[in-house]
Amino acid sequence: MDIPRIFNITESAHRIHNPITPEKLATLGAALRLEAGTRVLDLGSGSGEMLCSWARDHGIVGTGVDMSQLFTAQAKLRAVELGVADRVEFIHGDAAGYVSDEKAGVAACVGATWIGGGVAGTVDLLERSLRGGGIILIGEPFWRRLPPTDEVAKGCLANAISDFFTLPDLLASFRRLGCDVVEMMLADQDGWDRYEAAKWLTMRRWLDANPDDELAPDVRDKLTSEPGRYAAYTRDYLGWGVFALMRR
Repeated sequence: MDIPRIFNITESAHRIHNPITPEKLATLGAALRLEAGTRVLDLGSGSGEMLCSWARDHGIVGTGVDMSQLFTAQAKLRAVELGVADRVEFIHGDAAGYVSDEKAGVAACVGATWIGGGVAGTVDLLERSLRGGGIILIGEPFWRRLPPTDEVAKGCLANAISDFFTLPDLLASFRRLGCDVVEMMLADQDGWDRYEAAKWLTMRRWLDANPDDELAPDVRDKLTSEPGRYAAYTRDYLGWGVFALMRR
């Protein structure tokens, strides 16, 4: 079980696999008023930076589940590096359908709502692991500026304009699910730059080290096209945020 290899290659040097910066991730942890001992479940936990840094800074305990063997291994190493390996555990597995045996105070899916077939299904999945009065964290894209055509939306790696809401409509969709939006942390263009541009050096160094790999042509194509595509489309049109929800 693993994610497509191209993502393991392009994001192998990332600690955070979305446009939130370490500073914003720290601000989010503080904004949620996390107390020591709070249990956090993170489905699609990537390289574990959220759980590890919050364990260090706030004394939370928790579990992360991710399909990437590489990212899960990196998460375990990060826990050791930050001295929190006794507080957080990382499981290599499919987060879709995962329900924790222990109820969590915070249940998160930050950027992988495909595990529940979309936001609504992911909220339902997370609630199965959440204690009463707990907080759900959802990371999701939205349109900063509505694309004029579906072709522009495809330049943002969407299938169509209808794939994402604008920010007001996304917040309204949470309300329709019966949730109060109690916090949010939005990525800015600097965060997008760090997430996207960091892939380019990773790809170039991987190509230099693996010129005969079967994926080398695909990685070369991405390195050639991605800077221009990102600058023309994603950077101006696509937003991203982490939204804290509580059931009414």
